[in-house]
Amino acid sequence: MSVLSKPIRKRLVGLDSKTRSLEWNEDRPRPLRASRASALTLIEVVISLAIAGISITGIVTGYIFASREMEETAGSTAAECMARQRVEQARSAKWDTLANPPVDELVSNNFPVLISPLDIPVRGTTALYATNTTTISTASDTPPLRIIRVESVWSLPPRGPFTNTITAYRAPDQ
Repeated sequence: MSVLSKPIRKRLVGLDSKTRSLEWNEDRPRPLRASRASALTLIEVVISLAIAGISITGIVTGYIFASREMEETAGSTAAECMARQRVEQARSAKWDTLANPPVDELVSNNFPVLISPLDIPVRGTTALYATNTTTISTASDTPPLRIIRVESVWSLPPRGPFTNTITAYRAPDQ
């Protein structure tokens, strides 16, 4: 008997009525067949690689898009914070029409154009800068009311300049 083959087993089938002897059936081992379901064909491998490639391309593209949007959002938020800070500086300027003599520090000349770096993390050594321009105009003389407008212009290469604008109204100190 070979080491790799299975022994032949006999099993009792029944009693032969003519010979009055027992009938035996031999169980021979069946040859092993390669199952078609257990192996992958070349077409299945190619299709699965194509699906994996499309999925990975979509994930990488989504990551790049999200990264660019995050940079733009961070720049816009930082520019807005700088513009809000400038509006608060203008709102805290003294403007008292009832004082003797009247005090008016809320004029555009007291708020020159300011160029400063945006407070965001940067790649490499290139910092992003914003230019803040403060414009103060009279909305009404009676009652006295002024408009404070701050524009913060900044740029993300290669996408061109962006502008964040904040407008506030201010009455004199009372």
